[in-house]
Amino acid sequence: MLSLREVRSWHRPLVDTALLCIVLLLVSLVGLVLDQRLINGDPAWAKPAKFAMSITVYNLTLAWLLSLAHRWRRLGWWMGTVVAAVTVAEMAVIITQVVRGTMSHFNYGTPFDLALYAFMGTMISGLWGATFVIAVLLMRQRLRDRATTWAVRFGVWIALLGMAVGPLMSVPTSAQREALVEGGTDVLGAHTVGSADGGPGLPFVGWSTIGGDLRVGHFVGMHGLQVMILLALVLVLLAPRVPRLRDGGVRLRVVCVFGLAHTGLTLLTVWQALRGQSVIAPDTLTLAALGVLAAGTALGLVWALRVSSRKSEEEEVCGSNSTCTTSTTRAGVSTRP
Repeated sequence: MLSLREVRSWHRPLVDTALLCIVLLLVSLVGLVLDQRLINGDPAWAKPAKFAMSITVYNLTLAWLLSLAHRWRRLGWWMGTVVAAVTVAEMAVIITQVVRGTMSHFNYGTPFDLALYAFMGTMISGLWGATFVIAVLLMRQRLRDRATTWAVRFGVWIALLGMAVGPLMSVPTSAQREALVEGGTDVLGAHTVGSADGGPGLPFVGWSTIGGDLRVGHFVGMHGLQVMILLALVLVLLAPRVPRLRDGGVRLRVVCVFGLAHTGLTLLTVWQALRGQSVIAPDTLTLAALGVLAAGTALGLVWALRVSSRKSEEEEVCGSNSTCTTSTTRAGVSTRP
């Protein structure tokens, strides 16, 4: 069991930000119970609760990844610090607007609201840029084995894809453009496509049940990083019990198949939302696309598990290093403790 001191040693600003968000999550949960106000149809403290939870998971994951880096560690530290600062600033704006009883996103109601929203936009751009640099940095790292290395690489790029959905939400809807021409509007941009924000939604997440919702693809993509890391961990844990997974090449191919599948799922959910279709009410075209994705994933897994690896775990870990003397079995499992 890791101590708090050990966790903070990964990357102190990111971990401290995550700890702060845990506190803010608790405050938000209390707010959900005691504060009955609604903001744009949702409980006032729902948004800070969701953001605090998401930032906690994201920042802890990023801190752990940066602790594994052995190249460009200083650059990674600074980019992680940028992410920490941006997420604190974003939470500060969200909670400020909740206290004021108004929206934090898409709010053009007053000059102050507009200034806060513009500030958030700048911060989010900084978050994407810092994460992009970290993604490039991680592409140059070799972690415990190739499967884990590629799980991290896929995960970071999928997260970037999910973040890139954000700007689509800031595009004014047709009704907002008409209102802007006629005399102005206090809101520009929306999560929902084909329906107004604040309508019926799924519990807690609030994703629209009557229209498309870009937050689905945003969520699926951003947290692809955690999904891919968990996949790599599960494969490592199953390897001693499943002989086929002892082969590092098999684990690598499984990771690649799932990485492509998660990328496809992210794009599918964004495409579905842009067509104004609720995530819980897919039409025939969406179901067909999902079926193709599922079939492709299944075939990919058959290929990944059936094709024998050309490299043993010894080759994977040691490469061409002639000084590596670890003995391996034919299945690629080291016999050294």
